[in-house]
Amino acid sequence: MKIVHVVEPFASGIAVFVQSIVQNLRDDYHIIIHGEREYVMRSTEIIKYFPEDNVQFIRWRSAQRSISLVKDTAALVELCQLLKKLKAKKMVDAVHLHSSKSGFLGRLACRLMNITNVIYTPNGAPFLLSNINAVNLFYKFFEKLGSSFGGKVVCSSQSERDAYRKLGIKAMSINNGIAVNTNRKPAEETPAGTTKFRIVTCARIVQQKDPALFNAIATCFKDFDQFEFLWVGEGEERHRLTSPNITITGWLPPAEVLQLINSAHLYISTSQYEGLSFSVLEALSLRKTVLLKDCIGNRDIVKKGLNGDLFTSKQEAIVKILQYYNNPAMLQVMGEYSRWLCHNEFNVDATCLLYRNLYVNKYK
Repeated sequence: MKIVHVVEPFASGIAVFVQSIVQNLRDDYHIIIHGEREYVMRSTEIIKYFPEDNVQFIRWRSAQRSISLVKDTAALVELCQLLKKLKAKKMVDAVHLHSSKSGFLGRLACRLMNITNVIYTPNGAPFLLSNINAVNLFYKFFEKLGSSFGGKVVCSSQSERDAYRKLGIKAMSINNGIAVNTNRKPAEETPAGTTKFRIVTCARIVQQKDPALFNAIATCFKDFDQFEFLWVGEGEERHRLTSPNITITGWLPPAEVLQLINSAHLYISTSQYEGLSFSVLEALSLRKTVLLKDCIGNRDIVKKGLNGDLFTSKQEAIVKILQYYNNPAMLQVMGEYSRWLCHNEFNVDATCLLYRNLYVNKYK
């Protein structure tokens, strides 16, 4: 099959998702039409982690993050032109749209180009981002309008799927998955490379990830030398991470990211919403206890009291961190369950098989 992926932004978890599909569906040919946000991550740095034999990259030059009638119209026209050329060469068997901007413009472009085998994966419901009702209504309107153009909405988690169904949008779910290395050694009580109780998160530093909450939690521990907080990533909300016990690493190669997650005693997420975080899944596969903000996407990963906990406030997170700190043996037991859960519910082989069946219309 020839599968066209339309991606904006081509960075972070979305790039990981696309890479995992390309890597695991090696018998298919993948064409990736992508935008670029150089301030987040250069596409050249992402492309080098893809296979070389079954993928082609095409720059979507007009695509950008902000909503603008003029710029988005230009992006739509460009995307239509790209799809028209690919269709003329018989290079379009299925189109997979990744994230909300690609989902809206991509479904409209496919409708105009008479392409019917279309899949849209939101990777995080955009109407959950803001506490401002007017903004939420705006995003909900465009999600409903986008669904009228056709295509299948395929969410990354059941809780995200349920959010779309509440809007009256027909949706299904396929869990994100990662490769689970069964040969990885169990986590030690004291991870290598640190004598402190290390709490790690890995994400873009943006509003969705709520760095202000992460900072508030870390600030409560600033006078206790035995705790340290690491944010692996970069982003425009970096200025919100001011507590002296927070280290911001910036973007790192995948191998170094995994090393830092593996060095953690605890993985934390303060996100306002998720699709299904690849970084959290990596933490599970590395046998880490996870402490996640109770939100769509996160609540699908935590089995309360077995591999971690959900929290709804700064105070709840602080209590749980202290509980984990005082019970290192509990962290080990929870970590083992994390790894088992990842292998059984978030395995990339199962994920890619379901998407392959969806591309050929065998899974509905």
